[in-house]
Amino acid sequence: MNLIEWIRVIVLGIIEGITEWLPVSSTGHLILVEEFWKTNATEVFTEEFSSMFDVVIQLGAILAVVTVFFNKLNPFSSQKDSRQKRHTIELWKKVIIGCIPAGVIGILFDDLIEAYLMKWYVVAAMLILVGIVIIIVETGNRGKNHSIVKFSQMSYKTAFLIGVFQILSMVPGTSRSGITIIGALLLGCSRYIAAEYTFYLAIPVMFGASALKIVKFLLNSPQVSSEQFFVMLLAMAVAYGVSLLVIKFLMQYIKRHNFNIFALYRIALGIVVIIAGIAFGL
Repeated sequence: MNLIEWIRVIVLGIIEGITEWLPVSSTGHLILVEEFWKTNATEVFTEEFSSMFDVVIQLGAILAVVTVFFNKLNPFSSQKDSRQKRHTIELWKKVIIGCIPAGVIGILFDDLIEAYLMKWYVVAAMLILVGIVIIIVETGNRGKNHSIVKFSQMSYKTAFLIGVFQILSMVPGTSRSGITIIGALLLGCSRYIAAEYTFYLAIPVMFGASALKIVKFLLNSPQVSSEQFFVMLLAMAVAYGVSLLVIKFLMQYIKRHNFNIFALYRIALGIVVIIAGIAFGL
C-alpha cells in the first residue's frame, strides 16, 4: 500500500473513534467514506476483509471504554467494599440482559443485513430519520424528572427493553449509541445514565460482533496477509486513542447539553449524502 492508502486507514480509525460514541453512526460514516473514497489497495481490502474491518476496528473503541471505566466495571476491585462489588455484579447482569435482543437478531440476520442494508442511501435515510427522532425525544424530555438517575434504580425489564431498541442499530446509519440513548430516555433514564449504559452495552455486543466477523472471514479467507494484519492493528490503535478523548468529552458535554446538535449534524449530513449520491450517479 502507498502513503495515501495508509492515510486512509488512519482516517477510518479517527472516524471510528469519534463516531462510535457520538449518536451519529460509526458504521454509517465508515460506509460513506468507503463509498466516496475508494481504495486502490484491492489486494488488501478484499470484499471479505472490508466487511470484517468495519466491525473489528471497533474493538479499539471498545477497549477505550474498558480503560476509562475499568474500576467502575471491575467487580473484583480492591478499592470496593462488598456492597459496591455486589452493585457492580448487578450492573453486569443488566448489561448482559440488555445485549440479548441484539445478540440473537445479529446472529440470525447478519448475512441479510450485510447483503441488503449496507448501502449509502440507507445510511442517508437513517441519518435523517433518527436525527428527527432525537429532536422529538429531546423536546419531550426537556424539564422532565427522570425516574432512573443511578443504575441501582434500573430494573432488569428496563435493561432488556433498552436492548430491544439496540436491535434497530443494525440498520446502518441508525447509530447504536444514538438509538439506545433514545430508548433509555424514553424509559425514564437520565441522559448521563443513558449514555453510560450505552457505553457498557457496547462491550459484549461489539466483542461478539467482531468474533462473528472474524470467524466468517477466516472461513472464506483462511490466510491473513501481514499488510491486512497491520492495517487492522493501526486502525484499532487510532480508534482507541481518539475514543479515550471522545468518551471523556461526551460525559462532560451531556451534563450541560442535550443531543440536538448531533441530530442537526445527522440531518445535514444525510441531505448532503443524498445530493452527492445523486450527483455522482451512485
